[in-house]
Amino acid sequence: MENNVDIESEGGEKMERNASIFEESDMIREPLLLKSRINTTSQIAIVGANVCPIESLDYEIVENDLFKQDWRSRNKVQIFQYVFLKWALVLLIGLATGLVGFFNNLAVENIAGFKLLLTGNLMLKERYAQICIIWHLLHWLVVMWFLQRVLQPSAAGSGIPEVKAYLNGVDAHSILAPSTLFVKIFGSIFGVAAGFVVGKEGPMVHTGACIANLLGQGGSRKYHLTWKWLRYFKNDRDRRDLITCGAAAGVAAAFRAPVGGVLFALEEAASWWRSALLWRTFFTTAVVAVVLKSLIEYCKNEKCGLFGEGGLIMFDINNSVPSYNTIDLLAIILLGVIGGIFGSIYNYLVDKVLRTYSIINEKGPAFRVLLVIIISIITSCCAFGVPWFVKCIPCPDHLKDVCPTKGRSGSYKSFQCPDGHYNDLASLLLTTNDDAIRSLFSPLNTNEFRITCLVFFFFAMYFLGIITYGIAIPSGLFIPVILAGASYGRLAGRLLSPIANLDCGLFALLGAASFLGGTMRMTVSLCVILLELTDNLLMLPLMMLVLLISKTVADYFNKGVYDQIVIMKGLPFLEAHAEPYMRHLVAGDVVSGPLITFSAVEKVGNIVHSLRMTSHNAFPVIDEPPITDAPELCGLVLRSHLLVLLKGKMFTKHRRLSGGETLKWYHAFDFAKAGSGKGLKLEDLEIEMEEMEMFVDLHPITNTSPYTVVETMSLAKAAVAFRELGLRHLCVVPKTPGRPPIVGILTRHDFMPEHVLGLYPHIDAHK
Repeated sequence: MENNVDIESEGGEKMERNASIFEESDMIREPLLLKSRINTTSQIAIVGANVCPIESLDYEIVENDLFKQDWRSRNKVQIFQYVFLKWALVLLIGLATGLVGFFNNLAVENIAGFKLLLTGNLMLKERYAQICIIWHLLHWLVVMWFLQRVLQPSAAGSGIPEVKAYLNGVDAHSILAPSTLFVKIFGSIFGVAAGFVVGKEGPMVHTGACIANLLGQGGSRKYHLTWKWLRYFKNDRDRRDLITCGAAAGVAAAFRAPVGGVLFALEEAASWWRSALLWRTFFTTAVVAVVLKSLIEYCKNEKCGLFGEGGLIMFDINNSVPSYNTIDLLAIILLGVIGGIFGSIYNYLVDKVLRTYSIINEKGPAFRVLLVIIISIITSCCAFGVPWFVKCIPCPDHLKDVCPTKGRSGSYKSFQCPDGHYNDLASLLLTTNDDAIRSLFSPLNTNEFRITCLVFFFFAMYFLGIITYGIAIPSGLFIPVILAGASYGRLAGRLLSPIANLDCGLFALLGAASFLGGTMRMTVSLCVILLELTDNLLMLPLMMLVLLISKTVADYFNKGVYDQIVIMKGLPFLEAHAEPYMRHLVAGDVVSGPLITFSAVEKVGNIVHSLRMTSHNAFPVIDEPPITDAPELCGLVLRSHLLVLLKGKMFTKHRRLSGGETLKWYHAFDFAKAGSGKGLKLEDLEIEMEEMEMFVDLHPITNTSPYTVVETMSLAKAAVAFRELGLRHLCVVPKTPGRPPIVGILTRHDFMPEHVLGLYPHIDAHK
């Protein structure tokens, strides 16, 4: 029962006090001496080619009176509805992602297949000018498509860094929007089919996350999807779980590796994990695998045009028991070292190229399109021009029936060669990426590719992959890295073939693994993905060895490629470990100001003024006499909840507790988070001048159990707790009595190195 007693009005001075705080904050000049600081680091990020504001996500459960009332009122049927709907949504995510993955492969195989068939026919007729026109025309179509993409820069790149940042708690603008999903799907299809050195695997992860975000919006008033069951998911916590399932489904759809998808989400994507999420991601990827298998069976016997099984087929690897000797083990160790070195150099160059591209992209859409045109010309000239300078190879006697290849698929492209000969470089360049990988992994013909061909193909894939990633198309890194790694792995197998027991196809697989480990810095998930991709579990010990070595070597030089891109884009990502210098500081050393607090029963004008003057997402609520004997921290109130409460105008003329009326009038779902960009804004409120002098009770919407730390806790310990608990706000309370009940609030930006080292530049960042 609420105590509706009148309280002496103190709101007249509160507004003036808060206004003075803002004026004083402009006078701060020495951060080492004063505690009131404004954090200006990592508040914006480059996503695609646009600079956008950064918000954090509210993964914490807001335990206010409305939330408690809602949970107490839920019966067993409603709880069952919630659990059932959660499983139903992950089922839909698996179905939708599987269908999109199949559609991507279907479209790529048909478009690329048509292009290659037409190229082959024109080669026989020696119509070389027409071939050049066709190749460049397809690239121009990609450019024309991405003239529309200027409106959606978040669709560029692979999308894995953005998904990884989202699951860490960073909500960058439009990274999971429906428009991003649309551009991602078709842009990835056109980019891969056109012949750019990119993969569709990274974009599939982003696509799966976008699908999960769309399904997890919790209904839509615009489209009349307001079924009350859907309201259960109007919070960031449940959406995070669904997006994790979507990312895992994307990997499963790209590689047909369901277990690898679960491990990818666990190792690389998700920052928080629990056993219930493991079951849901496993179920989602299993659904994807069933969908893909069913559709592949349907497409057999040429029912889907030029699409055979494409990237969804297992790559052919010798299934015999691999026997290896000392030479093989030494070669594998060397491959791991080479992969780590090449991977670290690759990441370094990608970082430099992306920073250069960001300068170009800032000049406007015309420069972005021009950049795509330049890269397309370089790619086309490399793929179609360089094979002319390569000598033809006679077809092996035992392969006369398949050499040279007649059609789009196969490892023995005739190109300009006479009958009975093939061009080994054209066989790798003038084909789909999946067929090129299949050729490199093939153990049938050790001498199929010459050493000079493998060397050139490695450098072509290495540098084309670097300069292509970052232009205005969706582009994945998995396939370019696999192609480059497989080429030097096969080269090693070719050189060691007289003395090694492993065939060149297995060396190519290990080379691809070493390069993936050196760039991506993943071990368990990559190992399982490659084993599922090649259907060769017998390679497990060697795969583990080469991945561990390559990752260890590469970690000595720099971070993984996705970690570097997250940093480059300005996304405030929280690492799993605290930086060494944080152990020399305490939580009270870095809290930012000014601190704006509200009384438990606050004046409406004071709330409106504070919301207008700040962009804070949460405000401390202080219980003061006569409600309590002394000021004490009641909890935190969210900005979005304040806006809903103000819009409802549950005001009183006198300062008194009126929470009972609020609980009767409102439901917890009224304060649920809206979909992307659909939340209530301060500009939407219409509050009269006389209402500004009235009061509102904040108790019903105040989170009375916020996470708090004492101001003397080490910053390192606070940072680990902040990340592990998935917080957006961490209250810092005083250690000694007689002071205000709260010192400040820590947010993720307060843990960023730019902020901490900016406050204390004398601290050694490495100690």
